[in-house]
Parts: sequence; structure tokens; C-alpha cells
Amino acid sequence: MEGREEERKGGGGGAAATTGATTPGMNLKNLVSREYYGHKKKVHSVAWNCLGTKLASGSIDHTARIWSIDPHGHSKVKDIELRGHTDSVDQLCWDPKHPDTVATAAADKTIRLWDARSGKCQVVELSGENINITYKPDGTEIAVGNKYYAIQEDELTIVDVKMLKATVKQKFHYEINEIAWKKTGELFFITTGLGQVEVFKYPNFKESYKLGAHTAGCYCIAMDPLDRYFAVGSADSLVSLWNVNELLCVKTFTKLEWPVRTVSFNHTGEFIAYASEDPFIDIANVQTGRSIHQIPCKAAMNSVEWNPKYNLLAYAGDDKNKYQTDEGVFRIFGFEST
Repeated sequence: MEGREEERKGGGGGAAATTGATTPGMNLKNLVSREYYGHKKKVHSVAWNCLGTKLASGSIDHTARIWSIDPHGHSKVKDIELRGHTDSVDQLCWDPKHPDTVATAAADKTIRLWDARSGKCQVVELSGENINITYKPDGTEIAVGNKYYAIQEDELTIVDVKMLKATVKQKFHYEINEIAWKKTGELFFITTGLGQVEVFKYPNFKESYKLGAHTAGCYCIAMDPLDRYFAVGSADSLVSLWNVNELLCVKTFTKLEWPVRTVSFNHTGEFIAYASEDPFIDIANVQTGRSIHQIPCKAAMNSVEWNPKYNLLAYAGDDKNKYQTDEGVFRIFGFEST
């Protein structure tokens, strides 16, 4: 099934609409979002490949899809369906060194590494319901976080990509959420339900710091592409910005009122986007902390991610149609109106 694409106005410009032409983000206010239909149920995760030419979407309909996206919006969208999982695809990520390899984490206790051209995959069986996944920046390893609902225990697994085997398994007696490596690979970050970010030396996992980041659980984390900062989204509705080398909080972003589910830096490190159950996605200037644009949305957001080469923001949430069933849609903001 080929994806269906529609265009709609991007919406509220915030500070960008009223201040001078040199304001960062001034060019965002007249841009539009395009809608992409293909999934049968809601989309949990969206992610761009390293070239910014393909986008992967994962859904609770048990499938992932690969979409070939023209960053300038000229050519017709093409997509292929990746079938194999037997439960919800909760998160996915691309090999940072290979534009046609994507990894999916699903509640069926497997992760799969797919060839985005052929649709073929390799399967790694793990022991819990997988909800978070990320590649090491050099592409050699994958980290997976999973849940053991019966015994209230979470597990982190490191998978060697070449061997397709787990090399590290570490259990936690509390909730762990999104995970990330420092861009240079020597630190590993885990957000926790205790309101902390745990920072480990890598690869020996000798604990380095427990950062008291928020007053409620930390859900999501994003790394600045320039390796200056990382950002953490929390159930306290705040996003905190941290110096990645000094491990000190330097700023908070405060526009949302609901738990922050997802956060992403743009390719220049100039903008940060974050979202929740609020009726908009906020885009802020990283240096000033000021909101520069807001993208209206009709449902709680599950995933936002900036393109690694262009100012295009993919986003997906719990959208329903007029019959109150899942729309199975994601959107990309940043196109010029046609």
C-alpha cells in the first residue's frame, strides 16, 4: 500500500510572528505540515535515517514502514511495509552509519534489524517487552530497554550488531525509560522513573553519576548533534538542558503543562522540539530558551524527531478519526506551502 500524503497549515508562530527579521525561527511561521497515512493503528515512533532521505514509522498495528521523503517536498512519497513483529512496535532507530538499516523494538520480546530496501530482517530474541532502543553512534552496538511487568523489574540489554547477540544484561529494580550514548560513545545515559538520569562510564558500566534531574519521573532524552548538551523530558512537564561534559543543568523549557513524552534537537543544534498531551508541539531556541514556534496538534504526541540534514520535524501521536478509531497517521512540519 502506498502512503497517502496531505498538506495542512502549520499554525501558531509565537514570538517568531511578532519580532524582527533576525529572530531565530522567523522563517518557521509560514511553513506547513504534511500528513502521511498508511498504518492501521496509531504510530508510536518516527525516526530519520542518517541522510535525512528516509523516515521509519512504528505502530501498534505490529508493523513498521519505510517512507522515502523528498526533503524539498517535490516528488511523490513512496513507502514499504515491514512485517514480522507479532506485537506493538514501540520504538525504532536507524544505523547512524548506514542509511538503509533500521532497528525496531517491539512488545513481542524481539528486536529486528531490517534492510530498508528489501524488507528482509534479522531477529534477536530478548527476555522482556522491548520499549526503548538506540544505536551507539559508531553503529557497532544497540541498547534496548525492556519491561518485566509481572515482576516489576526492567532490564537493559546491549546487543553486538555483528554477532547479533546480547553482550551485556543489567537489571534495575525501578523504572528505566529512554536511553542514549554520548556522541563520542564513552558515556551512557539512562532516564529513570525516580526523576534521575543515571550516567555510566562505557563500556564497563561503572556508574559515574546519578543526576537529580526532575521532581517526577524522567521519560525521554535527546543528544545535541554538536555534542554540547543533552535534554531530558519529565512527568513534571519540564524539559531540562544539561551541559554534556560538566553534567550540569543550564536551562529549563517550561511551555508545557503535561508530562513530556518526547524531545529532539534539530541538525544545527539551534532548535529543540518537545511534546506531551498539550495541544501543541513547542519549538524553542536552545541558546535563549525562548519559544519561537508552536505546531498545533489534535492528540497527545508519542514521538518527535528532526531530520538530520534539514529543518523538517516528524511527529506522531494518538490521533483519532471522526469515528474515534486510530488514524494511523504521522506528520512532517517544515515544508513550504504549495
